[in-house]
Amino acid sequence: MNLYKCYETERLILKPTTVEDAAFVLELFNTPKWLEYIGDRQVNTIEAAKDYIESKMMPQLQRLGYGNYTLIRKTDLCKIGSCGLYDREGLDGIDIGFAFLPAFEKLGYAFEAATKVKELALFEFGLSEIHAITTKENISSQRLLEKLGLTCMGIINIPNDDEDLLHYKFSKQSNL
Repeated sequence: MNLYKCYETERLILKPTTVEDAAFVLELFNTPKWLEYIGDRQVNTIEAAKDYIESKMMPQLQRLGYGNYTLIRKTDLCKIGSCGLYDREGLDGIDIGFAFLPAFEKLGYAFEAATKVKELALFEFGLSEIHAITTKENISSQRLLEKLGLTCMGIINIPNDDEDLLHYKFSKQSNL
């Protein structure tokens, strides 16, 4: 039983990620871009994917009422990516993030999903600002964040990671 709302865009269903999405999470977490830009989460089996969902994704959803959403294409109910809001350690504020299976990149789905998640953050979940982090090399992510109205604030480091990351921010107050 799903206690959390699903949302829709023109082409997508945004469904809170659950253990039923473990096979999809396993595939997504092991795509080349995920490994390069987000990092190896050591999710190499269905069981590891289920454990990751139960230990990392579900607790935030239960605590805050939002988290990671599996993106499902309406035309064929194919799971194509994820987008969500994350209470990330080392980041002062809620982070928006997104990732897609390679076959579904560069088709406008990321902007469509992230626009909906940003709207939910500001108007349904009551957040006054949204943050994002990305690597210096991930130009497509940087472009999408800027298209969403986030501004690069500089360099940030998060705990247990010595890589310099670009820190983006959108503030409802400064954009009214």
